[in-house]
Amino acid sequence: MPNNTMEISTAAKTLLEHKGRDIWTISPTATVFQAIQMMSEKNIGALPVVEGTKLVGIISERDYMSKVALHGKSSKDTPVSDIMARDLVTVGPDQSISSCMEIITEHRIRHLPVVDGEELLGIVSIGDLVKWIIATQRMTIEQLNAYISGGYSA
Repeated sequence: MPNNTMEISTAAKTLLEHKGRDIWTISPTATVFQAIQMMSEKNIGALPVVEGTKLVGIISERDYMSKVALHGKSSKDTPVSDIMARDLVTVGPDQSISSCMEIITEHRIRHLPVVDGEELLGIVSIGDLVKWIIATQRMTIEQLNAYISGGYSA
């Protein structure tokens, strides 16, 4: 399948700096109820699961729905470690925005942890990537319009 998208070489770390460095995490021993409560309070769709400082998983709203609610389990009795995704796809801080979008699409995930070694730098969501791509394309269009109308010096 040909790639018809504009290559955006901006690094993931730049997007993280732009969106803010707040990282909310949860322990694998916390309850699912605590996780969904935090996600609701912070208005986020997923939480990195960390043990000490090491990223060991990720829990999302979808994990809750498919692994707790639909199976009649209690979110107050189920530990995060029982339902978190353990097979994580991660990227480094220098991974390009275009590459992050390809990875999210290929792996059918919505949240992509950005790590430097074992240090979690943040999470890039599909929404973050789409907003960045739209803003980049809008800026390119404005520059091309200015150039075409003669308002841009080459």
